[in-house]
Amino acid sequence: MKTAAVFRLVLLFVALAAGTTAGRAEDLNAVRARITQRLDAVNALKDRLVAGESNQGFLEMRGSASAADQKLIADENTDRRTVYAALAAKTGATPEVVGRQRAQQLAQIARRGVWIQDASGAWRRKE
Repeated sequence: MKTAAVFRLVLLFVALAAGTTAGRAEDLNAVRARITQRLDAVNALKDRLVAGESNQGFLEMRGSASAADQKLIADENTDRRTVYAALAAKTGATPEVVGRQRAQQLAQIARRGVWIQDASGAWRRKE
């Protein structure tokens, strides 16, 4: 999938979360900016097979990761948790359900060769 399409999907996903409450809009705008800023670096981690997309909607280390790679993964997951919680509050779902739903979307749009974890917990590279 092209980076532009992934970028649009990420923005759409974060925009949904941004509409939850006026008080949190500023926080969610900052989250959106960070996710957008990290997108190329996150894609590079996945392309290098250092990280993959878990079935819970989070990045997970799959290979040797430097300290900088580990920080990038942690920062991305922190922001994803924030988005999942905001969407859960808006929809009445739990953050875990939102994360699993997002994991399915991420698996569908993942580039060929990227590590993805299926619903049963098995890891495979996308064909």
